[in-house]
Amino acid sequence: MFRKYKPLLSVKETEHAIVSIKDFFQLSLSTELNLTRVTAPLFVPAGMGINDDLNGVEKPVSFNVSAMGGQKMEIVQSLAKWKRIKVSELGLKPGFGIYTDMNAIRPDETLDEIHSLYVDQWDWEMAVDEKDRTIFFLFDIVKKIYRSLKRTEFFIYDRYSMLEPVLPEEIKLIYSDDLYREYPDLTPKERENAAAKKYGAIFIAGIGGKLPDGSIHDGRAPDYDDWISDAGDGHVGLNGDLIVWDAVLGRALELSSMGIRVVPESLRRQLEERGCPEREKLSFHSRLLNGEFVPTLGGGIGQSRLCMFLLRKAHIGETQVSAWPDEIRKECERSGIPLL
Repeated sequence: MFRKYKPLLSVKETEHAIVSIKDFFQLSLSTELNLTRVTAPLFVPAGMGINDDLNGVEKPVSFNVSAMGGQKMEIVQSLAKWKRIKVSELGLKPGFGIYTDMNAIRPDETLDEIHSLYVDQWDWEMAVDEKDRTIFFLFDIVKKIYRSLKRTEFFIYDRYSMLEPVLPEEIKLIYSDDLYREYPDLTPKERENAAAKKYGAIFIAGIGGKLPDGSIHDGRAPDYDDWISDAGDGHVGLNGDLIVWDAVLGRALELSSMGIRVVPESLRRQLEERGCPEREKLSFHSRLLNGEFVPTLGGGIGQSRLCMFLLRKAHIGETQVSAWPDEIRKECERSGIPLL
């Protein structure tokens, strides 16, 4: 792992810095995107299509509620669909939205230096005009989020001078199909590494839609991001990932995933492509198909990952408390990585 790693901050300094980053970044983000803070659920009713299915294979943690006749609940895996319901219920105008702390458990996660059982994100969602369902509008939002990242990077550097800024002035927009054409012999993750190292900060658009060879860059659930619609410039996909180059890890680090949400037509097409058209009968999906939800755009920004990147940490366990296998704990101890 990291044989010669030495943290730049002590554990106590790290804890203080985490609070500073989270307080500063969420204020900057909410100001940039006109977001109002709301409370959010830790669990949602099972069988209604509200929980995030991620790549479609992960199983959420569930439990039965005795006081509700044994009704089954699921710990959220993200709030992608719940947020759209909330924005619609609040009657927010285009250009305004919500954000919240999302805490999730993903028991099927493969654990390593950037993946944990525990997921903490700022989940956000905004109402948009139908005319703004374009890749150009999405990238404008990406640039606003990136400004908040750079602003937070300077904020923390101003308090800890050893944490020198590394983010480039601008973030580069790259389409997943163009990335495939540039690096046809590399895997998707290897392509991300190559592009992130080259530009420092990138937004890869079109995650989930088919590439020229019929594969996909990465998995996406079929019922929130619109990854099948024409982006308006010859490319497919109205979603993407914000990725930076992490010099400590020596690899690309995804900080955020976001996208313009499905409309009835794209929902039907994506459910069909993923082989699950029966989901149309679920509560969330049927309400969407009936036109009950306003057009929205939204995403999630990893809190622990952002802190990990800004504080130049080698492991996500340095910025959050989780459970780790003995072999990971022993390897971190040998490498000088203090897990919280």
